[in-house]
Amino acid sequence: MNQVREREEELGAQMTFLEHLDELRRRLIYCVLFIAIAFFACWFVSDKIYNFLSVPVRDALREAEQRQIPVQGIRGEERITSLATLKEGEKGVYVFDKPTRLGGVVVPSGTAVAAKMDKDIEGQIGLFTDEPIFLGNTVIPKGVKLPITFNDNTSAEERMIVTTAVEPFTLYVTVSLYTAIALSIPFLIYQIWAFVSPALYKHERAYITPLIFLSTISFVAGAAFAYYILFPPAVKYLLSLGEDFRLLLRASDYFDFITLIMLAMGVIFQMPAIAYVLARIGVINATMLLKGWRVAVIAILFVAAIISPTGDIPNLILFALPMMILYVCSIFIAWFFGRKRQIPAK
Repeated sequence: MNQVREREEELGAQMTFLEHLDELRRRLIYCVLFIAIAFFACWFVSDKIYNFLSVPVRDALREAEQRQIPVQGIRGEERITSLATLKEGEKGVYVFDKPTRLGGVVVPSGTAVAAKMDKDIEGQIGLFTDEPIFLGNTVIPKGVKLPITFNDNTSAEERMIVTTAVEPFTLYVTVSLYTAIALSIPFLIYQIWAFVSPALYKHERAYITPLIFLSTISFVAGAAFAYYILFPPAVKYLLSLGEDFRLLLRASDYFDFITLIMLAMGVIFQMPAIAYVLARIGVINATMLLKGWRVAVIAILFVAAIISPTGDIPNLILFALPMMILYVCSIFIAWFFGRKRQIPAK
């Protein structure tokens, strides 16, 4: 009698179809609520997320706009430097690269004014106008501090465009939502596991902790791989195709693109973590993965063709190669950690 009771406790009570649906609904509600909370948290830092995600395309736009012409000076010592390298007392001509509001007056893009590096009344170094600016009936006097961020190297040519008034809002919402989904991955994995765990034996349910840990690390590694390795050469290649055109890149198109690629690679990098858990449970083994390598290669090429930004062979290989390496790693993981499924005696 005790053995029967232990057996029922280990396997869990049998659930009807409607009870399964109710459990699934409950888990989905938990996931939506968690993503919503993460979304509101991300919304308050959406501008920082935007700046971080825009770095690859801004670098590519800067490289595409620049012409590699060497600077030839009088003494041969002249160099192009950053504004942050100027010292107090140095002068020059500052050109507004975008419409800028100064004291309620908008200075048009392209306006040039003599400027000087100096300290304000609080002792903070900054760039100040060294002559008055005349704008219609308005005069901006000499000595006005220019709104310059010295660590911001973004020029007008490196900015992306929006085409509607609501697009910036939609863009920040999209960025916050994708970031919230990425941050919710560990919780989502736990909810999936909690839904399927009643069908597992008691000793198999102990793998939830390593699964969440490995999945989180794998997702971060996949997203970082897409951001630092895959995306920069891909976007540079795409922009190089438009060298004969004026580059005007829509911000919403770019961010949909990079966030989807990062999320896709984060999910793809789950392969070794999932292989570890399934091999420990006994669902898969190295022999099974080896026999299915042909199907795996076709599936990998298909996925690479979908997420690759272009259809050319180099980019396809760039996306497919890491997936093939992950599949090989999964085979070794299944071989090293795999074991037959243990079914407790009745």
